[in-house]
Amino acid sequence: MVFNKRIGIDLGTANTLVYVAGRGIVLNEPTVVAVRADDNKVVAVGQEAKEMLGRTPGNIVATRPLKDGVIADYVITEAMLSYFIEKVAGKSRFIKPEVMVCIPSGITQVEKRAVLDATMAAGARSVYLIEEPLAAAIGAKIPIAQPNGHMILDSGGGTSDVAVISLGGVVVHKSIRVAGDKLEESIVTYIRKKFNLMVGEQSAEEIKVSMANAIPASTSTKKMEIKGRDSVSGLPRTSEVSEFEINEAIQPVLKAMISAIRETFEMTPPELASDIIDKGIVLSGGTTLLRNLDKYITRETGVPAYIAEDPLYCVVRGTGVALENLELYKKSINRNEY
Repeated sequence: MVFNKRIGIDLGTANTLVYVAGRGIVLNEPTVVAVRADDNKVVAVGQEAKEMLGRTPGNIVATRPLKDGVIADYVITEAMLSYFIEKVAGKSRFIKPEVMVCIPSGITQVEKRAVLDATMAAGARSVYLIEEPLAAAIGAKIPIAQPNGHMILDSGGGTSDVAVISLGGVVVHKSIRVAGDKLEESIVTYIRKKFNLMVGEQSAEEIKVSMANAIPASTSTKKMEIKGRDSVSGLPRTSEVSEFEINEAIQPVLKAMISAIRETFEMTPPELASDIIDKGIVLSGGTTLLRNLDKYITRETGVPAYIAEDPLYCVVRGTGVALENLELYKKSINRNEY
């Protein structure tokens, strides 16, 4: 039996991944909680709760407790963390685990405090915070300890973090609250305006996965049938959307990402910028799986971009490595304990 459990949590807006030291990644669940409206009792967490989104009766509310990478509902986040910690560490509260949680690089002290307090209240003995781009760089096996500049774009559900890393720390960073969720919002808004059709969150996600392409081929004839509610008549209706139309819908999000990369370059010392031209921009996080995003970034910035191996797991894997080598990364970590 392991008496000193160490747990790494990638607390994402869309998905939460959990790493246990010595065991690796043990859990990957949507960051969704279903609660009863009358007494706030948690009914379901994770995948089970996600399937309830937009389909619950009046007495049950399925909600995402994180918005734009930060805690939007403290009580529900605490309940969710407690559920995840209990699931991987067991119910014993005599031996509390050490927990490391990832946070976006641009969050405020108040938002940091909320993460620390919620994790402590969920049953952690001590809590460490690590910035997502640093964890992603470690997970992507970038040699961050060297005196060379490395740029990483970590784009998940709620935030896109761009950071330049050298000598084991973040030199400059830019965090924008534009990522996968905003892609879905853009698709919902575009379809409502163009087709007078209201589609739900789950449908928008399906459209994004199937049709979103940063650089669609000029000969593309790809189309998809979409189902929703007519915003004029209020009746169910189907329509058809093309790859080019979805590309038009997601343009504002793509442009915001490019703008963040450019702003980060403007703050980067020249020596490190020249390193990045040689090494390229590393992409991690679920949103970087958007088709041709690497080619789009290369085209718009003139700097080669490539997707890290297993981009979805870079952050949680890096968190695990940092957790198992605390001494090595202690200058880059915030700590809180009883």
